[in-house]
Amino acid sequence: MAMSSSLLFFFSFLCFSISSALAANVTYDHRSLIIDGRRRLLISTSIHYPRSVPAMWPGLVSLAKDGGADAIETYVFWNGHEPSPGNYYFEERFDLVKFVEIVRDAGMYLILRIGPFVAAEWNFGGVPVWLHYVPGTVFRTDNENFKSHMEKFMTLIVDMMKKRRFFASQGGPIILAQVENEYGDIETVYGDGGKPYAMWAANMALSQNIGVPWIMCQQYDAPGPVINTCNSFYCDRFTPNSLDKPKIWTENWPGWFKTFGSRNPHRPPEDIAFSVARFFQKGGSLQNYYMYHGGTNFARTSGGPFITTSYDYDAPIDEYGLPRLPKWAHLKELHKSIKLCETVLLFGKPALLHLGPQQEADVYTDSSGNCVSFLANIDEVNDKLVVFQNRSYHLPAWSVSILPDCTNVVFNTAKIRSQTSIVDMVPENLEATMKSPSKISGDLQWDIFTEKAGIWGESDFVKEALVDHINTTKDSTDYLWYITSLHVHESEDFLNGGSKAKFMLESKGHAVHAFINQELQGSASGNGSVSTFKLEIPITLKAGKNEIALLSMTVGLQNAGPFFEWVGAGLTSVKISGFRNGTMDLTSSTWSYKIGLEGEHKSIYNTDGSNKVKWISMSEPPRYQPLTWYKAVIDAPNGAEPVGLDMNHMGKGQAWLNGKAIGRYWLRKGPRHGCPESCNYRGKFFPDKCNKGCGNQLRDGTMCLRSWFQPSGNTLVIFEEKGGDPTKITFSRQCHWNLEGWDKSTKNEDGAKASIHLKCPESTQISSVRFASFGNPSGTCGSYTHGSCHYPHSASVVEKACLNKKECVVSFSEVEFNTMESCADVTKTLAIEAACG
Repeated sequence: MAMSSSLLFFFSFLCFSISSALAANVTYDHRSLIIDGRRRLLISTSIHYPRSVPAMWPGLVSLAKDGGADAIETYVFWNGHEPSPGNYYFEERFDLVKFVEIVRDAGMYLILRIGPFVAAEWNFGGVPVWLHYVPGTVFRTDNENFKSHMEKFMTLIVDMMKKRRFFASQGGPIILAQVENEYGDIETVYGDGGKPYAMWAANMALSQNIGVPWIMCQQYDAPGPVINTCNSFYCDRFTPNSLDKPKIWTENWPGWFKTFGSRNPHRPPEDIAFSVARFFQKGGSLQNYYMYHGGTNFARTSGGPFITTSYDYDAPIDEYGLPRLPKWAHLKELHKSIKLCETVLLFGKPALLHLGPQQEADVYTDSSGNCVSFLANIDEVNDKLVVFQNRSYHLPAWSVSILPDCTNVVFNTAKIRSQTSIVDMVPENLEATMKSPSKISGDLQWDIFTEKAGIWGESDFVKEALVDHINTTKDSTDYLWYITSLHVHESEDFLNGGSKAKFMLESKGHAVHAFINQELQGSASGNGSVSTFKLEIPITLKAGKNEIALLSMTVGLQNAGPFFEWVGAGLTSVKISGFRNGTMDLTSSTWSYKIGLEGEHKSIYNTDGSNKVKWISMSEPPRYQPLTWYKAVIDAPNGAEPVGLDMNHMGKGQAWLNGKAIGRYWLRKGPRHGCPESCNYRGKFFPDKCNKGCGNQLRDGTMCLRSWFQPSGNTLVIFEEKGGDPTKITFSRQCHWNLEGWDKSTKNEDGAKASIHLKCPESTQISSVRFASFGNPSGTCGSYTHGSCHYPHSASVVEKACLNKKECVVSFSEVEFNTMESCADVTKTLAIEAACG
């Protein structure tokens, strides 16, 4: 990331503190929330407790606080807490109470979005699947069954929070609660049931008497005391539906989610900072990043369908819990700058000044004469020099400058001054933990169990039709077997040298594997939408009876949209062409059905279930064999760094570690186009604007957690559907960072001298300087090259300042740099790439 040609002067009083988040009274007026009698300007950060593990929670909350946040925001996940009617679960990743306690103990506020519908790329939008099968139930409309169950769960959560005195009115951290979620955009689709349901939800929430305000995001007709809020990439133009409500942004999307086989979305930090600055410039008072840490969709919690196990979201804190630089640091500096303006912004009078066709200043002044201004250039192409209060200011295109005294610029959204980091995930395996790096093979003992393609045990039922997948499994599993048989006469041409028979299948499900006579013939999948997909392949049949076994799969259920619970899946048509009498339609044949897999049914991935099948031990496991369970006992990888499970050489399936479900993996080839060589942050962002990873075999794999490992004797279980090479499964351990620093040598308008600050993560230090050049270098981190102007001793200068240190500052005031007399006509730049280890 290239830094600006001029650094901005940073006031010595820039540091700020966040007061204890133990409040007693939370109200609001037209300008902001009022906490204990004081208007507050708040930065909030979404961290979803089930998308990480309890061992990570304190570190994530601490990183958010260090990044300048006041509050943590989370949904409450109904289907995770009530897996069956009246049976509640609040343990491990779903320990909501523990999560709130960690937020409270960190001195931060909490925004609790109870919903209980959440969307969130979470399976079934967070609503329990069992509720769909309660007779007479229709979700999210004026339906008594749904409202009764929704109110019961809402009350359960509220009472749980009250019992532990977690609401601010009780001295706790919760300052806001949310009912429903993004309903306003679809309210009219529900006809006469839409608005009454929305009003009922608001009034039901108010009746809970929690002593803090309720919010409804994207609810344009939110009643009286319920605050309606904005969700978008940009909310500076949002206006609440009442003059007495503050302007709140519940979801600022700093990245985007990923689906299996798609590109990798990326939102530049300059644009995120621009959106935040514009929001507060235009009267905003509370902004929340969705997500600040995305985390992992463990087990089968991802929705979509086709949402990946990784929910990294290109967030300021990555999936592994590491700050993503420069995004995290750039936003941290933004938050500090905005906080300098808090009092004047919330109590001053605003005035709008036009500085040019697409340049403007919002100026706030209070009764004491204090002044704050935001200078914006919303031109997407051209930098501009503007005059404000008789001084000239340079405004890069698509940027906002913050002046907490209406004179000095402390921050510009387009000028990144923090280091860039690239995290190296180094392959490691069982041998690597004891000997030297190599693949998981050799001394490793594998246990193998192979599923039968089709009926194991007895069929669950028989029907002369193709059934809906979801209505049959009720999401108890991803898998449903459709089995039928076909008699082929020996006189058929395709048995006697003629063209092969052709198998034709259609499905509105998510994916399917087709087996004939126990052999995998082919696989097909959709694109994540509800549209039908097809599989058309030549097949080999034999004379006599042929068994056809089709494994239909879901990959996360629909999580949003009107009437989402009625979206189906599964096979709709099965035909075989090539017979003398024409095409044979098997759609209405007699089909036998089996729900799930034998290994799944017997829970062979955990200790109790493992002895329920006969495993075959071998040192060389079968490769590229479908329907195969692989089990190995392994040691934990070295060190204490985050660990991922690299499934790059497997096909499609699921993984478990010590009985805990990690999640789905699926190797799908991504699109070849749609990834720009460089990302232009200027102009409005959309999810496909700055993609990466085009044309790659995308390793949409899984993440393991250090806290799930024992020192030794860890049981790794893999179920592979299509076939892969388990000997090439590796762990990826975060070993070190590559750091990049880049800045110009010229002074800025305030006289500040440029410098580069590099800092390594905990327990590491700068182990090498991979590139350093003072002159006119080009390139980016990992691919820098010297230019026509280069100071030959650049590397030694940087090594002297930085080597074997946790952090260092390299300034252009270094004596060696000042002695460089060549290239007098070149604006000199210092570029550094270093590694931490």
